[in-house]
Amino acid sequence: MSKPLTFAALIAGLLLTISAAAAPVLSERMPSNPAVRVGKLDNGLSYYIEQNAKPAQRVELRLVVNAGSVLEDDDQRGMAHLLEHMAFNGSTHFKKHELIAYLRSIGVRFGADLNASTGFDATIYMLPIPTDKPDNLEQGMTVLQDWAQGLTLNDQDIDDERQIVLQEKRARSGYGQRSLEAMLPKLANGSRYQDRLPIGTEESILHAKADAVRRFYADWYRPDLMAVIMVGDIDPAAAEKMIQRHFAGLKMPASPRPHPAYTPAPLTKADAVVFLDKEAPTNNVQLYYSNFGRKPPATVGDFREALIRQLFTQLMKTRFSRLTQLAEPPFLGGGAGETTVPFGVNQFGFTAAASIGKAGVNAAIDALVQENMRARQFGFAAGDLDFAKQNLLATYEYAAKSRATRDSAAVLGAYIRHFLAGGIITGIDTENDYAKELIPSITLDEINAYVKSVIPATPPKLVLYAAHPNSVAAGQAAPTGAELLARAEAAAKLPVEKIAEKALPVNLMSYKPEPGAVVAQSEDKTLGVTTLTLSNGVKVLLKPTGFSKDKVSMLAARPGGVYAFPEADKRTARFASAVQNAMGIGAYTPSDLQRMLAGKAVAYNPQLASYADLLSGSSRSGDIETLLQVNYLSITSPRRDENLFRSFVTRNAEAVRNRSAMPEMRFTEARMKTVYGNHPQLDLPPQPADFEALNLDRTLNLQRARMSSAKGMTYIFVGDFDIDQLKPLLATYVATLPVGDVPLTYRDPDIRQVRGVVRQEVKAGVEQKSQVTFDFGGDLAYSYPESWSLGLLADVLNLRITDELREKQKLIYSGNASVRYDKIPRGGYAVAIVLPTSPQNVGKVEAAFWSEIERLQANGPTAADLDKVKQARLQSYRRALREDGYWMTYLRQSVLEDKDPHEILKIEQRVNDVTAQDIQAAAQRFLDRKNHVEMVLSPEAEN
Repeated sequence: MSKPLTFAALIAGLLLTISAAAAPVLSERMPSNPAVRVGKLDNGLSYYIEQNAKPAQRVELRLVVNAGSVLEDDDQRGMAHLLEHMAFNGSTHFKKHELIAYLRSIGVRFGADLNASTGFDATIYMLPIPTDKPDNLEQGMTVLQDWAQGLTLNDQDIDDERQIVLQEKRARSGYGQRSLEAMLPKLANGSRYQDRLPIGTEESILHAKADAVRRFYADWYRPDLMAVIMVGDIDPAAAEKMIQRHFAGLKMPASPRPHPAYTPAPLTKADAVVFLDKEAPTNNVQLYYSNFGRKPPATVGDFREALIRQLFTQLMKTRFSRLTQLAEPPFLGGGAGETTVPFGVNQFGFTAAASIGKAGVNAAIDALVQENMRARQFGFAAGDLDFAKQNLLATYEYAAKSRATRDSAAVLGAYIRHFLAGGIITGIDTENDYAKELIPSITLDEINAYVKSVIPATPPKLVLYAAHPNSVAAGQAAPTGAELLARAEAAAKLPVEKIAEKALPVNLMSYKPEPGAVVAQSEDKTLGVTTLTLSNGVKVLLKPTGFSKDKVSMLAARPGGVYAFPEADKRTARFASAVQNAMGIGAYTPSDLQRMLAGKAVAYNPQLASYADLLSGSSRSGDIETLLQVNYLSITSPRRDENLFRSFVTRNAEAVRNRSAMPEMRFTEARMKTVYGNHPQLDLPPQPADFEALNLDRTLNLQRARMSSAKGMTYIFVGDFDIDQLKPLLATYVATLPVGDVPLTYRDPDIRQVRGVVRQEVKAGVEQKSQVTFDFGGDLAYSYPESWSLGLLADVLNLRITDELREKQKLIYSGNASVRYDKIPRGGYAVAIVLPTSPQNVGKVEAAFWSEIERLQANGPTAADLDKVKQARLQSYRRALREDGYWMTYLRQSVLEDKDPHEILKIEQRVNDVTAQDIQAAAQRFLDRKNHVEMVLSPEAEN
């Protein structure tokens, strides 16, 4: 007998019908993003245009060429990359050197802003253009037009560039390059990619004919293989006309070459590579199970499947993170899941990889394979999926809320992928709407079914093992490929157990402290900064901004830090914060805390820096209370855990055991010791013994001696928040912090650069590459105006290094000058120059460097060079003034260095006030030829 229909049942039925009708139709195509204007010219060139407000008066331009090194003919090895270099060396509208000079004149820095990259499958040119002057964007489009089909490519210019490319190749050489070259043939699995590394060979760089470069340009730089992308502070309609004007005239070849798609064949037979190298800093093993192609999402159903994959990735990451927190972890770090193959279009694979620790390669393989088998057999728990869903939903929600304040450079990546790989451009607002509908509907059964479909039940097809010879136990041979494959096959047959789901509280804190109070408040209207004083004496600086939507940054700072401790405790204090962070807070291990913070983008890090105690964190606007709770528990309830301490010591000791095998690391350590006279309190790269000597209780006592009290702390909040809503939270969680006595002073450890002239050579490394460094430094009463002269001196030096040592003399690929002008713990300065080169060019580099110094000291910078560095500084400043991080830096300096925070509004004047004579005087004062340390890295003599 049927029951009578009630009004409530009728309404419920109607809602169910409406809900069902509104549910996304999986077969429907995902809608396109209306904010982006996508088009194609008659000649086949694609374009993407989006108006984006941040940063103001700036447009990001990209020329994307769907052609990379895989398309090179046999006589063109490395020529796709050399051609990319030639884009900066002469074209229809810019003679050689004119392009870089022009772009510098409008504030675009070579390398930092203006750049390009060549890969296996594509070449991408990057050009940010400030639009404060009306003609800049037009000229920027002319640059892209010339790159597309207006390069000069004469024989002499190509020959001149060969030495620079060769310097780049030598700079890249080392363990990483050697291991890549050893693994690539197996990864490429017989495909063309195996012998098409973009950098090419030394033989081809030096001797390939210039016609080979021109032929690559003629064949592949054609409109049907190009896209122009414009994102920034522009009018889309005007931008579209500009693209028409500059690119409609590009011509297709009369007989265009077919554009082949090269795809690595699926892995079919078991194989392995064992690569031992005495310069290997770490030991790694990678298990490749399969590789496959997959088209990018197009329909709602495709998007839902992509969400399932994202959830799976999170779940696996959590599983592997748990293993690293065991007292005796099977590896230093590891993971498994779908990965993008580094070549080919829309190619993926299922892999598992680990950084091998004390337990050895067999234990790492066992753990990787068994964790995969555990997931296949038992799947995941409902609670774990709930946490993963919360995180994924929060990720999409934050991306949607913050979209309006994302930088243009972060937006255009989707358009590059769309042009090269296809698919659709949906836009984050639409994706977030679908994610909110689809993620809750994904069931545990679906996840576990997907696990079985994606994790192969078969052993891996390919095992790659790269290690230092010293990692092999004494008297034992390194494992063979066959032994590694057999180990992986045997591991798959070992029994595994289901992981018990751990219950956690609903709330992070089971109680709320009785609130304190805000006892004073003042406002600096010029800076937009409000200052609060809390009832426990703690001060708070509040700078609400709209620069980054839905994001808040927090920093608490006071004098102190590692050097506040006596010299005997320095070694332990250096690692105290890291040890405490490895053990969690309150009742929560780090993995527990990660679950408790599911769906909340909260990050937090207490740190004993060199001269300051710092508490840094960030959160979404709605998660500030959680951030403050984490801060409260960190100070009042630090956690002690013997097992996690043992895990910390084991993992870190092993992580650094072979790091000194890297010649660059040995050189860095020798340089620090030489520059500072081997001072006993130097922060040298840590050794295994540094971790193994740690005592848990002593380490925690040092950490808590400073970080269990908020006395003298000034909290700074910058970002998207409301002051009135934040004040009660501060009263509850900051005004109630303990304020026990803590010394609030800086201690000077008396680390000084050695006086006089020192030159030392370090022999390390098997590659034929060198590095020349110069260090100048000493004590000097701090002067803020003079710091700008010193900073601009470094900028001028970088110009001269590029123009003279790279472009004119072809001695280096890149070099760098950097400066430091300290106020804490005393007045002092440091100027550091790093010039990588080849061994035979060391003497020439030294002579060229000193020639540039002497020129600056005698004549100062040219008017043109001074204008270029000023324009670059001003462009950077105008962007930075609307960045939360920039304001945080200045407010922190006002706390720790007593710097006037109003200086942040005077920087344009500071930059403009610096004269050529100021920089000349700075060169004379800071670059003293009679007081410096020169270090030279040379390769070891061949046996």
